[in-house]
Amino acid sequence: MTSYSALTTLSDRSSAEALGEAMERLDPAPTGIGVFEVEDGTSTWEVGGYFTDRPDPAGLALLAVMHGAADFAVSKIDDQDWVAQVRRELHPVHAGRFTVYGAHDSHTVGPQRIGLCIEAAMAFGTGHHGTTRGCLMLFDRLLRRGHVGRAVADIGCGTGVLAMAAAKTWRCRTVATDIDAIAQATARANMVANGVAPWVVTGTAPGFRHQAHRNTAPYDLVFANILAAPLKRLAPDIAAHLRPGGMAILSGLLTHQAPGVAAIYAGHGLRVMDRVSLGEWTSLVVKLVR
Repeated sequence: MTSYSALTTLSDRSSAEALGEAMERLDPAPTGIGVFEVEDGTSTWEVGGYFTDRPDPAGLALLAVMHGAADFAVSKIDDQDWVAQVRRELHPVHAGRFTVYGAHDSHTVGPQRIGLCIEAAMAFGTGHHGTTRGCLMLFDRLLRRGHVGRAVADIGCGTGVLAMAAAKTWRCRTVATDIDAIAQATARANMVANGVAPWVVTGTAPGFRHQAHRNTAPYDLVFANILAAPLKRLAPDIAAHLRPGGMAILSGLLTHQAPGVAAIYAGHGLRVMDRVSLGEWTSLVVKLVR
């Protein structure tokens, strides 16, 4: 399967972040968006989107004009070449007690750490992005405070790394779903490779629209590492699927988007309990208090 990238550059951070947020509303929508400063001393910012279908050139051109960006460069990404490159470049990532690694780096996982083996595949969530790492760091803090879960959901699971972290730690009922069938298949393979398949159900569905969620809720913990706009839409469903006192770890947020997302969740009885910022990304822990 061929995927696509669309990349452009801008001269200031605020415009780049605004463009990244606007890209969420494209049709077809990107499966991932990145906003990064080019480290060459020129104060240039790069905005990129990744798509499973060819992006709309007219929509990209309009966004570039509206935000003062250069024309988007759209490229095909060959799956085999992408996987080989990722295997060469990915290195083990440590987040709290967790180490995310490729099988070729299994020797780097110490005896006191929880290893999460993720092979390169066409799904997001290898632990190297600030959003996934932020989620693992916040989960580790919950564990250190004695939080215990019997049922966990991972919404927009990607490779399933967050669901695996919960299942390896608690040996609990875990449901990992994604709208992308490739992500679901990748997640399922990773569950088997990490020995947690007996505890994890995977499925393809938006939000909580999967029978496994109806069978498993209410949840003690929900992971939702997606984007700001769908996180806002999910707020009432996350509140409805948590038990009283349950927690949700939210990510995929540019730091300036976090207050707006927190305000939406507060309106549904979910109060921010903790947060972590890594680069331009912020992850939140919210607790159902009503």
